[in-house]
Amino acid sequence: MLRLTELKLALDHPPEALRAAILKRLELAENDLLGFSIFKRSYDARKKHALLLVYAVDIEVKNEAGLLKKFRNDRHVAPTPDMAYHFVGHAPENLAERPIVVGFGPCGIFAALVLAQMGFRPIVLERGKAVRERTQDTWGLWRKKVLNPESNVQFGEGGAGTFSDGKLYSQIKDPKHLGRKVLIEFVKAGAPEEILYVSKPHIGTFRLVGMVETMRHEIEALGGEIRFQQRVTDLLIEDGPNGKNIRGVILASGETLASNHVILALGHSARDTFEMLHARGVYMEAKPFSIGFRIEHPQSLIDKARLGPNAGNPLLGAADYKLVHHAKNGRSVYSFCMCPGGTVVAATSESGRVVTNGMSQYSRNERNANAGIVVGITPEDYPGGPLAGIELQRKLESHAFELGGGGYEAPGQLVGDFLAGKPSIRLGVVEPSYKPGVHLTDLASALPDYAIEAIREALPAFDQQIKGFAMKDAVLTGVETRTSSPLRITRGDDFQSLNVKGLYPAGEGAGYAGGILSAGVDGIKVAEAAARDMLGLESAESGAQSGPGCGY
Repeated sequence: MLRLTELKLALDHPPEALRAAILKRLELAENDLLGFSIFKRSYDARKKHALLLVYAVDIEVKNEAGLLKKFRNDRHVAPTPDMAYHFVGHAPENLAERPIVVGFGPCGIFAALVLAQMGFRPIVLERGKAVRERTQDTWGLWRKKVLNPESNVQFGEGGAGTFSDGKLYSQIKDPKHLGRKVLIEFVKAGAPEEILYVSKPHIGTFRLVGMVETMRHEIEALGGEIRFQQRVTDLLIEDGPNGKNIRGVILASGETLASNHVILALGHSARDTFEMLHARGVYMEAKPFSIGFRIEHPQSLIDKARLGPNAGNPLLGAADYKLVHHAKNGRSVYSFCMCPGGTVVAATSESGRVVTNGMSQYSRNERNANAGIVVGITPEDYPGGPLAGIELQRKLESHAFELGGGGYEAPGQLVGDFLAGKPSIRLGVVEPSYKPGVHLTDLASALPDYAIEAIREALPAFDQQIKGFAMKDAVLTGVETRTSSPLRITRGDDFQSLNVKGLYPAGEGAGYAGGILSAGVDGIKVAEAAARDMLGLESAESGAQSGPGCGY
């Protein structure tokens, strides 16, 4: 197989034009091309009036060696890489130990799935409920203002990614093509096949619910065990001649589960678990994250600005954006977790606090576009140790609850009023989508002064890139605080905790992922590392770090 990249065709090209373009590009006779498949499809929108689709295709030809020789100096013609997933090994039938996976979001799901596929029969402990019960509890907050602290947007089967846009792309380095494994497993579980080739694949909440259930059933069919409403409250740690070793976990019920291999696939909101880990001496450190607001515009405004006359084309769908501004005060302001045709959702997991996030369905056909407009902060902004970032988050979320008037309504302000420094008293043409509701106020006190200053500078700058972005009736909703974990449970090249052998920090909560795809990839990596250790194999790679993601 050969891969041909950067093949450009008009947006409205007929299906047969792709084969013709391959033949022309490679100077092939009709019968020399045995077949082809689309590996990736994106679009080039730099010229809005002549938007082009850009393809990467895998092709079969009669004389592959001859074609490679002919195009040996062409970087767009090369052998198709081996992207198949290869297991690191399989558990022997007499292996008594069962690894434990704590958390059943994307990272925990893929850690458990790969371990199960290798025959290790993992035990999964999820503090929240199964996904359909969890969905009912989540709607309880949105519709009735009733929060279940153990079953909400953050906690439960599927993790926070279930209530997000379902984005499945990432900027992580992935030399082993583990992201392909994640996408293939999602397709097996019911995702549309297009996620394998579109440039920015997404699924949406409703589809994710059924897919998560399907993957749970596969894990169980392979001998794994998923236990819901099982919160881990302590670790069994034993001092050995070479340092500390994990020996199991203790649940809130008092039950003890023994294992020498525990994967911590925590979400970034497992604050009580972070506190327990810190108290038990597990090494962790503060890390940068971001804080800000959600902004909502009419989706039609974004479509027109980004796609011009091609706005509304079903092949392109609802337009997105990605914006960055470096403010004069040294802060970086950027758009985060942009949700085309979506809604702003209540994402708190603690009573008396307000947190926003973004969500959309597969169709992305809601009236508004929304995104986080956030400011990067570092541990220098919240000194005090590994847990100081959590305290800052709690302070901002509690104040947002007060600004919203209580009852989990979120504080909101029109962009025009925010820029003018005056409170909003009535809405304009943009109706905010956040439920239980938005209470108009002045957001100036919702974030530190340096963040307010930077965002006020950034919005007009963003308007230069997307006409209408700083429209006076656009709505800001506060606060967005859980962009990524405020700490990192640091691990070594063997993916194990720096000071507790057998403990594998993983995913977004541990500071090693940023979104559904990267969390899934990290889950696979730690599952492989744990399997190697149980099988007595050497570690194959080091644990990479990742930045902020979306939906966690």
